[in-house]
Amino acid sequence: MSNVCQVTGRRPTTGFTVSHSHRRNKRWFKPNIQKKKFYVPNEKRHVTLMVSAKGIKIINKRGIESVLADLRRRGEKV
Repeated sequence: MSNVCQVTGRRPTTGFTVSHSHRRNKRWFKPNIQKKKFYVPNEKRHVTLMVSAKGIKIINKRGIESVLADLRRRGEKV
């Protein structure tokens, strides 16, 4: 399963775990991805999206129809 948000495009990034003595080890910073089902009243159906917590906030603020229009404009199949 891919760790990419369909709304914001967030994906895992790399960085360092830094200990008290400042030794550095490579690590991953993974986004908080959720598989969430949204109801689209215009289409009278449910749509399942892989979204981050920030993506869920964006959908709540702008509305699912507006977000889906942006996804389709980008070329993603929904």
